[in-house]
Amino acid sequence: MSGKYTFKQKLRYYFDNTLSRGTSSIIMWLAVLSLLIIIVFGLVYTFSGLNMAGEEGMGFFESMWQTLLRSVDPGTMAGDTGWVFRIIGLLITIGGIFILSTLIGVLTTSLDEKLEKLRKGRSLVIEENHTLILGWSPKVIHIISELIIANENQKKPRIVILAEEDKVEMEDTVREEIPDTENTKIICRTGSPLDLTDLKIVNPDGARSIIILSPEKENADTYVIKSILALTLNPKRKEGKYHIVAEIKDEENIEVAQIVGKDEAMFVLSPDLTARITAQTCRQSGLSIIYQQLFCYEGDEMYFKNEASLVGKTYKDALFAYNTSAVLGYKDKNAEVHINPSSDTVLNEYDEILAITEDDDTIILSEFEDLKINKDALLRTEAKSLVKKERNVILGWNKRGKIIIRELDEYVAEGSEIDIISDLNNSQETENELKPFISNQKVNFIQGDITSSKELENYDITAYNNIIILSYYDIDIREADAKTLICLLHIRNMADKKGKKVNIVSEMFDQKNRELAEVTKADDFIISEDLISLFLTQLSETPDLKKVIDILFEAEGSEFYLKDAADYVKLGVSINFYTILEAASYKNETAVGYRIIKHAHSVENNYGIKVNPDKDKMITFSEGDKIIVLAED
Repeated sequence: MSGKYTFKQKLRYYFDNTLSRGTSSIIMWLAVLSLLIIIVFGLVYTFSGLNMAGEEGMGFFESMWQTLLRSVDPGTMAGDTGWVFRIIGLLITIGGIFILSTLIGVLTTSLDEKLEKLRKGRSLVIEENHTLILGWSPKVIHIISELIIANENQKKPRIVILAEEDKVEMEDTVREEIPDTENTKIICRTGSPLDLTDLKIVNPDGARSIIILSPEKENADTYVIKSILALTLNPKRKEGKYHIVAEIKDEENIEVAQIVGKDEAMFVLSPDLTARITAQTCRQSGLSIIYQQLFCYEGDEMYFKNEASLVGKTYKDALFAYNTSAVLGYKDKNAEVHINPSSDTVLNEYDEILAITEDDDTIILSEFEDLKINKDALLRTEAKSLVKKERNVILGWNKRGKIIIRELDEYVAEGSEIDIISDLNNSQETENELKPFISNQKVNFIQGDITSSKELENYDITAYNNIIILSYYDIDIREADAKTLICLLHIRNMADKKGKKVNIVSEMFDQKNRELAEVTKADDFIISEDLISLFLTQLSETPDLKKVIDILFEAEGSEFYLKDAADYVKLGVSINFYTILEAASYKNETAVGYRIIKHAHSVENNYGIKVNPDKDKMITFSEGDKIIVLAED
């Protein structure tokens, strides 16, 4: 076979192959060519005895030196004399110019390619102990903002993002939305989280936590599950376990996701979670503000701490042990979380207190010996159940509606009703799907336009106990939020005219629209993307909070309630929060804060809500004020 090709063809083939290897091969050939020119013309000068007029011939090394000078610097031959010497010098200079110009072109092209590669975000990330975000969605900016706050007390924190978007565009978006990243460095790389080669770029083995975002596309859960597979089944993965937090949008996919993630991943089922929160908050004005405050890093959050001095003491003792931290429960040695346990529960050696506090290092025992509990202000009334017969309404419709109705059925008394007013066409089909899951309420579907003030007045919207406004998913986000805002304005206008107080929970897609919605004086908002972002961020930083979230948003067990202050203490009497703790303990409840009703519509005063107040500070409650407690109902 080899005899078919001539030596010239073989030489050309070898030369072409070496050139195709890239910049280094081209530079090698230019170096070989330069060396040949220097040697050949050095020999010419040596054996011909040529030199400038009137001078003796040069030795071999001097000849090579003169040849080198003329090949790299055309000005060297300016002083040459003798035409033969000049002509040979000119030939050397022409050869040098060709080699140098080719070298400059090669280096320029190589540098452009390198810069383009860097612009595309394909260079290796060598960070360690970083937070890795896989994917890109509207949640990413809120997650980064929360992580920046969480990282304020960390040394050189890093957030690395791998997504299919352009690296420069991602960086520009982050820079535009978050001008000041404090001490946190944001690193973006372009690539697919499903590709093993691309994943290697962002060093997942060195990440302390990995957040996988659900994309804004069909079959988003498949994308998330495949990303987890790419991490966990990578043959070159690390020996230890990953800490993965991911969002799942379809309840049917949660089981498969858990099988894939095993004990290395935890999941936030976003429609289910936001529906549970909606079901709780629609019945209690201000509750969503409490949740946003607890799961946001700007303010007080929930942390675990082992307190040796509380070993052998009761849960009630723990409640009064801290002045600037509010105890919610504890985690036992088996990592099981207990929220609002019995007051006489004895804490053991390995138990960790769960508390609301400013930071993880601010859970500090109080030095107060006299708590100054005003026993005369205490009321030993029995706990009142909030379960009652209700007539509620849902305005608008999306897939979360069915989950909300199912959840509401757990909280309302038998004989309750819920009306759904929307442009839903397949109401009979939806009603049939709901029947097996509801037993306490009757569901009525009504065809109507939620942006029409005339229709809303005909339905006497202000007569309902609670109002839920859901955003439409099948239209543009801006249009959906606009419908919600118009509906809110109509309802508030009707309520003001009739002098009625209405309890509204509304769902919005865009955080920016919340500022516009605040003019409606709406009590609660469910910003879907923001809430899920908060949960994902919290779980990436504190995995044990997953069990806390599961307990708080289940119908069974203890949850947050806002109950009348008049059921705990005498109104108009100046007391401290230790007194509130004592009053709540009589009812087997845990008090964590309060709401001053006169500030219910004041953004500056956080809608009157104060979670984890300093317990020694004095406060006077009035009619309508609420105590925030953990209770079973």
